Amino acid sequence: MGSPGTAAANAASPPAMPAARPGVWLAGALVLAFLLMFLLLPVGRVFVTAFMDADGSPTLAHLIGFFGLGLMREAFANSLIVALLSALCAAIIAVPLAYFTVRFRFRGALLIQTLGVLPLIMPPFVGAVALQLIFGRSGSINLLLGEHLGFTLPIMDGLGGVVFVESIHYFPFILMNLTVALRNIDGAMEEAAMNLGCRGWRLFWRVIFPLGLPGFVAGASLVFVKVFDDLGTPLVMGQTNLLAPQAYLRITQVGLEDPLGYVISVIMIAFSIAAMALSARALKGREFSTLQKGGASLQQRALSPLGSVAAYAWIGVVLLVVLSPHIGVLLLSFAKVWSYSPLPDAYTLAHYATVFQDASGLIQNTLLYCGLAAGLDVVLGVTIAYLMLRTTLPARQWLDWIASASLAVPGIVLAIGYLRLYKGLTIPGTEVLLTSTWVMIMLAYAVRRLPYALRSCVAALQQLHGSLEEAAESLGATKLRTIRRVVVPLMAGGILAGFVTSFITAAVELSATLLLVSADSQAPMSYGIYLYMQSVAGRGPGAALGVLAIAVVALGTYLSHRVVERTASRLQARPNPKEAP
Repeated sequence: MGSPGTAAANAASPPAMPAARPGVWLAGALVLAFLLMFLLLPVGRVFVTAFMDADGSPTLAHLIGFFGLGLMREAFANSLIVALLSALCAAIIAVPLAYFTVRFRFRGALLIQTLGVLPLIMPPFVGAVALQLIFGRSGSINLLLGEHLGFTLPIMDGLGGVVFVESIHYFPFILMNLTVALRNIDGAMEEAAMNLGCRGWRLFWRVIFPLGLPGFVAGASLVFVKVFDDLGTPLVMGQTNLLAPQAYLRITQVGLEDPLGYVISVIMIAFSIAAMALSARALKGREFSTLQKGGASLQQRALSPLGSVAAYAWIGVVLLVVLSPHIGVLLLSFAKVWSYSPLPDAYTLAHYATVFQDASGLIQNTLLYCGLAAGLDVVLGVTIAYLMLRTTLPARQWLDWIASASLAVPGIVLAIGYLRLYKGLTIPGTEVLLTSTWVMIMLAYAVRRLPYALRSCVAALQQLHGSLEEAAESLGATKLRTIRRVVVPLMAGGILAGFVTSFITAAVELSATLLLVSADSQAPMSYGIYLYMQSVAGRGPGAALGVLAIAVVALGTYLSHRVVERTASRLQARPNPKEAP
């Protein structure tokens, strides 16, 4: 007789999977074909062009030429410095917020964590405009400081302004990941350290933070990659001496034949992959798990009166700063005149009227592109998840790896790959160039956001026991009917969460959009906001459109959270079909 542990493991293990059927091979081939056509081949073409001479022979001359130009060396160094400093500043904001809300018991902790995620629902280049109005040379803060204290702060000047905007926008990646990691720490570890005399800062630095390091590293690497690849924020702030703006300018001003644009793209991909690889390597060989899995987490302790004042003061200042872009955009959207004054001189609803009158097509295009992209993502996500977890298709894990690799591909690089690979290709039966249609914009959105939908679908299918499919098939249902009538409905929560996540993140995509929009009639909201923000006269309508974009993304985020919570509750309430009555 086997041990109870062995019996339990056998009961929980999934049923044996049959050999891959023809339908499975067809599904795998279709997914692989999509990934080849719209991810691997475009990115591969970028790499080939970067290292190919005019006669088609391999060469390193373009790469050598890149480092031989002072502007390119400066852009490379600036991108690296801005990404590193942004990750550092984001950590300074996020780590105390995560620690205070997890470690101590005080009112408003959940509200603070919720408000701390709000910066992600605003496009960073929109936040840059709002922050210029508040922290710029003639912004509200500096006007008040100059009038009352006689000095100003150059917060938004030069690359420092880019770091300020990026760290405020992306710090929630660290906050969310570190909060989850801290909550998973076994409280017994803290108690043992305290019994040995470890207190205060030493306790945090030597015990708590090291145990939460996986969450911190995951968040910090995401911040680095996002900042390194960002295009809209530097362009709006007039800082073109970074890699992403230089790639955009080389392709749009010099042309698709300019090799330096492709060399820059290769460097951006290489550093994105390197950041993720280094984050994994930094944790390799280190143990972060605890013996009492599922035991009590860190015990929340009450703050002293002085500690409460200090904590609330710090959190209040941080939240006021990180929410200032939202406040600035909202004020700007209603401002009739706002120049050289702490607050608008007059207010109006005309900007919203302009948006609804002139920019209704932008909203419709956004709903169309993002809706189709998110729908395609969940179809691919469900298919890849099923192939991975329910079939014996050879090399099925590669589909997950290839799809997830799009996280390391900047939007501008993917767009350059599309323009290069499909240059001159027309739609069959017409003379319309494929690269001039909105379909390419939608496909770029789908590829860039596929990992988000895929992770949701994989998580949903992992929570679905295989015996439910066995029961359906034992009653005569075909494999396809079982997937359609059993698997997909039970995965509905994860599918909807993946759809919403893909939709709301695609709605603020700018990098790929700037290169792929060939006519104003094709422009989505992100492109329209960027165009509006290029002139002072258009910033009011641009802010109004930004408020609408924030509202759409916020609503989608809220619905996503509700769906995830309801799905989790339903799964917890459902008994395991393998358990004995």
